[in-house]
Amino acid sequence: MDDYPWTSHKGYLSRNPRWKWLYKDIVLEMLAANPSERIKAYRKFVVREDGKELTQLFSQKRWPVFLGSEKFIAGVKGKFFSKKADSEIPQRKDLAPDLDLLMEVISRGYQVKRKDLFYSRRGHGNEARNVAIYLARRLRGDRLKEIGESFGIGSYSTVSSIVERMKVRMGRDESLRKKVDHFIAIIHMSQEQT
Repeated sequence: MDDYPWTSHKGYLSRNPRWKWLYKDIVLEMLAANPSERIKAYRKFVVREDGKELTQLFSQKRWPVFLGSEKFIAGVKGKFFSKKADSEIPQRKDLAPDLDLLMEVISRGYQVKRKDLFYSRRGHGNEARNVAIYLARRLRGDRLKEIGESFGIGSYSTVSSIVERMKVRMGRDESLRKKVDHFIAIIHMSQEQT
C-alpha cells in the first residue's frame, strides 16, 4: 500500500498537517478510543492477514456495509448513529436504529402494547403511534411509503401529515419535545449496549 500512488494510506499514518484535507477521524475512531493509539491500531489492522472468510466475502458481487460480529456492528451503529445524517457517509441509513428497537422503546415509554402502535381511530389521537412514525422518519430516514407499509397506513400523504403535525406540536409543546428527546437518548443507549 505504501507504493500505490492513489491510496490515502500514507495520510492515515501521518500527523503531518498536509494531510488535514483527509477526513480520517471516523475510521480511526472505530479502531481505538484513545487518540494516541489510533495510528498504531490502524497500522495493526492494515497488516493483518486476510482470513478465508474475508477473502470469500470480497469475491462476491455485493459486499456488506459492515464486517464483524453482531456486537461490533451494534457498537458501530450506536457510536456513529448521531453522525448518520452526514452526507459523507453513504451507508448512513445502515447506522440508524432498527424499527423493532424504535417501536419497543416507544411502546415501553407510553406503556402500551406494541400492537397499539398500528391502530388509529378517527377523532381519537394516538400519540405513541405518531411519535413512532415521526421517529421512523427522523431517525431512520425511512421513505413515507415505507413507513406507511410498516404501520398499516395506505397513503403516504397520511404519513407526511402525521410527521408534519408532530413537528408543529413539538415546536409548541416542550414536554412532548422532551419526551421525544428522551426516547432518542434511550434508543442511542440501547444501540450502544447491544
